[in-house]
Amino acid sequence: MTGKLVHTTAMSWLLDPEEEMLGPVTDGGRIIARTSPGCWGPMITPDYPSGHEVTRPVGVEGARPGDALALEISGLHILSAATTSGTDAPREGRFDGDPFVGGRCPECGATEPGTYVQGTGPESIRCRACDTPVAPFDLPHGYTMLFDSDRRIGVTVPRPLAEEIARSAAAFSALPQESTQHSPNLLAKADLPGLAATVRPMIGNVGSCPSRAFPSSHNAGDFGGFLVDAPHPHAIRAEELQLRTDGHMDINDVTVGSVVIVPVRVEGAGIYVGDVHAMQGDGEIAGHTTDVSAEVTLDVSLLKGVEVPGPLVLARPEDVPREARPLCGAHRETAQRLADRHGFDLEEPCYPVGFVGSGSNLNEATDCALDRIGRMTGLAHDEVRNRCTLRGAVEIGRLPGVVLVTVALPREMLADMGLWEVIRRHYDPS
Repeated sequence: MTGKLVHTTAMSWLLDPEEEMLGPVTDGGRIIARTSPGCWGPMITPDYPSGHEVTRPVGVEGARPGDALALEISGLHILSAATTSGTDAPREGRFDGDPFVGGRCPECGATEPGTYVQGTGPESIRCRACDTPVAPFDLPHGYTMLFDSDRRIGVTVPRPLAEEIARSAAAFSALPQESTQHSPNLLAKADLPGLAATVRPMIGNVGSCPSRAFPSSHNAGDFGGFLVDAPHPHAIRAEELQLRTDGHMDINDVTVGSVVIVPVRVEGAGIYVGDVHAMQGDGEIAGHTTDVSAEVTLDVSLLKGVEVPGPLVLARPEDVPREARPLCGAHRETAQRLADRHGFDLEEPCYPVGFVGSGSNLNEATDCALDRIGRMTGLAHDEVRNRCTLRGAVEIGRLPGVVLVTVALPREMLADMGLWEVIRRHYDPS
């Protein structure tokens, strides 16, 4: 049933455009989604082919290929009381080609083996058919982080407390009832006790459904590359990688008060969300961070006929790189006087837009973002590079290959692209 408000707690592992969507939600409506932890829970649950568990896609009334959707993140509340994470090491013999997707039991050979939990620790996830430990990953260096009741501070705990949390792993994770992952807290890791960190929640995976089925964690140019000619049923051809929508961004500017503009590739778009992090430094150097269950509120606006080649991020004003921020009144007046004195026109006021790019490495990801800027603006590649250098920045979302390239673009150009109104509301509401 179509509505202004759609609640979702249903979970998905694959983003499949053939699957029936929830909703639809109306243009101007709201999605409230209950999400589960993103990485380590799914990574130790080889039953399903993805390194993420995300919410089942929600359709948007009237959204068709060639449109875009503006998703304003108006709410982001952490539900987990504790989480476990760290660096990863694939366990040889427990997967085919890709440990995130191709889980296999090393004893009976079952693919995507059904599992159960026995005890705690890395060997607690076992094959239902033969009782063999089957988690495809180990944590060479990991931690368990406990949050205060207001979810403002996280502190990593010593081993006895990590083991206590592991014995009530799902409760500390606040796993939604519909979640089918094993809680990462089962791992009981405590290699970094006593480290305190400020909670600054962000969303690692949010966007629209691609036009062919992708594991939700692989809806990006770096992880998606692992699917090309892979030896498991979710393999794709190299040319099909272009069908992704780059929702798995891990860009920490995607937080409350920001707007993500996403492409519509299939009828109804299929908006999904997952992989919320309590905090994450640029680049996510460890490969993983503090995955938590959360309640996410997205306000949805349909941009008819606005075709975007990949996600755009309108960061909160305080998060925009300094070089890309709109000029203050005094600086604008000084620039105008200088132009008047020498008899040339000053470009219209510029406003920042972040273009997401992804690829197998950071150079490819940056080239992807620059290409997307050129395609949307019509600017030559060299001009794009100069504009990004003078009035922009490149920020690393995730290694090995997701970046956010922010560039300040003139108001008239933004209007021609169909983006001015959403940008005006975000950065210049007066």
